[in-house]
Amino acid sequence: MTAQAEGIADVLRVVFMGTPDFAAESLAALLGSEECKVVGVYTQPDRPCGRGRQCKPSPVKQLALEHGLTVYQPENFKSGQAVSELAALEPDVLVVAAYGLILPQSVLDIPKLLPLNVHASLLPKYRGAAPIQRSIENGDIVTGISIMRMEAGLDTGPVMVARALRIGHDDHAGMIHDELASLGGVCIVEALARLRRNDYEFKTQDDSLATYAAKLSKKEGFIDWNRPAQAIHNRIRAMYPWPGAFFDWDRPEGKPLRLNVTPGRISDKDSGAIAPGTVLGRMDGMLAITTADKIYLTPEVKPQGKKAMSAEAFACGYMKDCPA
Repeated sequence: MTAQAEGIADVLRVVFMGTPDFAAESLAALLGSEECKVVGVYTQPDRPCGRGRQCKPSPVKQLALEHGLTVYQPENFKSGQAVSELAALEPDVLVVAAYGLILPQSVLDIPKLLPLNVHASLLPKYRGAAPIQRSIENGDIVTGISIMRMEAGLDTGPVMVARALRIGHDDHAGMIHDELASLGGVCIVEALARLRRNDYEFKTQDDSLATYAAKLSKKEGFIDWNRPAQAIHNRIRAMYPWPGAFFDWDRPEGKPLRLNVTPGRISDKDSGAIAPGTVLGRMDGMLAITTADKIYLTPEVKPQGKKAMSAEAFACGYMKDCPA
């Protein structure tokens, strides 16, 4: 539908729901916008983390408290009390970004106008939990942000705002995450501006084009050097910084050593007849590893239980390949 009327005069009352750094960028954009007033913030309960297992507030909670906002942290919305507490805030719009909880219809029905979600893909591609990593893993050169109206289905609602972002050949998930987080803030403010003007349009998703971005697991970081270099490069970029890409190096002396690999680049040199997964040593200031077709160059590796090491330090310390 398209609406073009007098517009909504009042500043929109927004309740924000989100948890990690990605969501905090959207909250920061809303706090700096004249389109809305954030009247409450929801985030996941504090979780134990780190070696000391101390409870740490989420990035969204930290930002909200810095701005004097009331923070709510229900375990879920199964209780009527949690739903009533949200309804009492009387939001015009519910803005959700990487919250981490499935919202029941009773919650989606609360805002007077719309429940909106900030999603890190160009829907209907990559619905689900890990759209950034899956797009890089699949070798995509374009991703983006979609602002959609939330429905009961997983990322199935119609889209109000969509903005594309180019993925560079050597960009990794951490870099694209940060760029999309910033773009998400821009897009949600734009969506609220359109809503206030009562001048907006929703585009229904084509379900036949939908793909699913499953949640990442640590084991997916394993590198199979028998694959072509481009597929390996995509996997390493997609898994950085979390969960990290790794393999077990069969070193000439001693037990196999697990190494985490930092994203690098593909050399123009062929691997030839050398077995895939062979660590050759230093090449062009990086550590060279053979794949099924080309040589992969990484600037840094992290031996299990050790700190990350530059290619030169690793080659010198573990391969006795020290500069003259």
